[in-house]
Amino acid sequence: MTGADHEHNESVRIAALWLADQREPPAHAVSELRQRFGLSAVEASEAIATANRFRIYRRAHG
Repeated sequence: MTGADHEHNESVRIAALWLADQREPPAHAVSELRQRFGLSAVEASEAIATANRFRIYRRAHG
């Protein structure tokens, strides 16, 4: 994994953790993540999918 790939993955992971921690996810999550974390639309979509997995794991494993 290159340095750029690592930075990309880390930014998406941080955004996903933030999103998963929100009680009420923002209505326009892609726009919010792009603005708040400087992600591209594709990265924001990846962060949303990852946040959904985080929420599922948390519910399943407490």
